[in-house]
Amino acid sequence: MKPEAGNSRGLQHGLKQRHMTMIALGGVIGAGLFVGSGVVIKSAGPAAVLSFLITGGLVVLVMRMLGEMAVAMPGVGAFYEFARTAWSDRPAVGNLAGFLTGWMYWYFWVIVVALEAVAGADLVRYWLPDVPAWIISLVLLVTLTMTNLISVKSFGEFEFWFASIKVAAIIVFLFLGGLYVLGMWPDATAGVANLTEHGGFMPNGIVPVLTGAVAATGFYFGAEIVTVAAAETAEPERAVAKATSSVITRVLVFYVGSVLLVVCLVPWNSSAIATPYVSALDAIGIPAAAQIMNAIVLTAVLSALNSGLYASSRMLFALTRRGDAPQVLAKVSRNGVPVPAILIGTLFGYGAVVMSYVSPDTVFAFLVNSYGTVAIFVYVSIAVSQLRLRARLEKEDPARLRVKMWCYPYLTWVAIVGMLAIVVAMAFIPEQRTPLLLGVASLGILLALYGMKSLWAMKPDVAPVVIDAQAFERS
Repeated sequence: MKPEAGNSRGLQHGLKQRHMTMIALGGVIGAGLFVGSGVVIKSAGPAAVLSFLITGGLVVLVMRMLGEMAVAMPGVGAFYEFARTAWSDRPAVGNLAGFLTGWMYWYFWVIVVALEAVAGADLVRYWLPDVPAWIISLVLLVTLTMTNLISVKSFGEFEFWFASIKVAAIIVFLFLGGLYVLGMWPDATAGVANLTEHGGFMPNGIVPVLTGAVAATGFYFGAEIVTVAAAETAEPERAVAKATSSVITRVLVFYVGSVLLVVCLVPWNSSAIATPYVSALDAIGIPAAAQIMNAIVLTAVLSALNSGLYASSRMLFALTRRGDAPQVLAKVSRNGVPVPAILIGTLFGYGAVVMSYVSPDTVFAFLVNSYGTVAIFVYVSIAVSQLRLRARLEKEDPARLRVKMWCYPYLTWVAIVGMLAIVVAMAFIPEQRTPLLLGVASLGILLALYGMKSLWAMKPDVAPVVIDAQAFERS
């Protein structure tokens, strides 16, 4: 059987190019940027800009790799299939690589669903302090679950507008902050003095800068959703190529540019840096800054929750096609939506929300501290897959390489070494050791599940992918 390109087993082409572009852009602008960046700045000082530049550079390389592979091999499952196919000459390794990559990605996003549901409740209680947080979490989860259950188009529309708000907020912030820093704002007193006045540009040395790069890794995760969503577009190759390019050209501007403005506007060692963007808007003189940022961060949270339900369900759906998940999860509705896969993610997410109240220091702490490391493992898998697939494609079907990774294989190796360096660095950073150990523990659990896979009696329903001209022919 030929591997399917684009549409597959009932999934419908409901996403448009405008959806794909905003999904890609919105995926890298999350609550981590608006809130978590303050932690990095507090530690590294103004040099936090370098932390985001280092990590952003690695993410840009990974996105280019994904663009290359997704254009050459569009289909359901994206890098889950890439991991399997990259090792098709060694089926045992390929089966393991695909299983681990797919389930790690699913695990990452269902934890995001839980975390964002908890965070969303806290944000809504800013306006509705008397409403119990668990009720708000439930309402948010149910609402966005229904959005995903209706059709992929409804997901795309919601994500388009969520992402549009986030992108617009960043652009407006860059514009207003730039005017203020350049002295073009009424009564502007700021400049770039805050970059050096409070102990220098790198007040605590190079180590916090590198530590910050490790912490910032999770902030960027999410841009890769565009390659998962490509299977539900009419022209997956074109959609992926354009969307990944938009991320590459804008991610560093949005992240590095906005963080640079924050450290220019707000002293890094002030208590105000705990809420970096609120404080920056206050410094400019924007009225109701806290209200505005709370609404923007809530949008970012809802976007991440929406994306988490979508990405986890599509990856789980892809896992069923190779016998790596129960076949009952492969069922789709008349609208081409994998209903059981979505509901499993919702139930897991709400179970984790319950644990945040029942067992905040054990079960929920394990989930929170393990998922970030798992994300790095997924990126390493993507890079290794590209390294192997590119070599084979060049020999067997070079015409498929319409988008190419830059300076192959050198920049691929730079990305692999950089990400492995982050993992190693976590062992030497006290606050990162627990996330590293729990991430490795999660990997160990998945290895154990893979060892028991034969007990599940699941049979793949598609044949192994072979990289040649015939195999890439559209069905």
